[in-house]
Amino acid sequence: MKLLIVGLAPGLRGANRTGIPFTGDSSGDLLFETLGKHGLAEFAHQAEAAGGPHLKATAITNAVRCVPPENKPVGAEINTCRKFLTATIRQLDKLKVIVTLGKISHDSTVRALGGKISQHPFGHAAETRIDGVSVLSSYHCSRYNINTGRLTPDMFDAAFRKVARSLISN
Repeated sequence: MKLLIVGLAPGLRGANRTGIPFTGDSSGDLLFETLGKHGLAEFAHQAEAAGGPHLKATAITNAVRCVPPENKPVGAEINTCRKFLTATIRQLDKLKVIVTLGKISHDSTVRALGGKISQHPFGHAAETRIDGVSVLSSYHCSRYNINTGRLTPDMFDAAFRKVARSLISN
């Protein structure tokens, strides 16, 4: 896998039920549509029936492994789950780019890579490098962020244009 997408935690009605990150939740609709637009996923009736599109050189995981109360994980929960994120990153020997969806996943990913938050701050479409891996941040594609206008489909698409360019240049 060349690309890893790190979300916050399993969605209560989707990923928690299916076991597949971003499936069955509205946040997955924008994510998978955007991945398809940039050639990182393809859709087929069989793939959708099996839980989502077929990802191309892309893996998806979460910073937190369980659905947190009120969708707000606490520091201890984030820190406890980081060992799983670190293990996932280490397994991907061809990893070039990590997309972090939201500040919590960004900060946890930076720490999992051995970086310091102060040297790699979160910002939408901000890009940094840690240990040879490009880390690109985005606001989370949650329904809340879309409904409030914090993230628009165009903003999300622009971030993934940067991802696609990074994958080509790395």
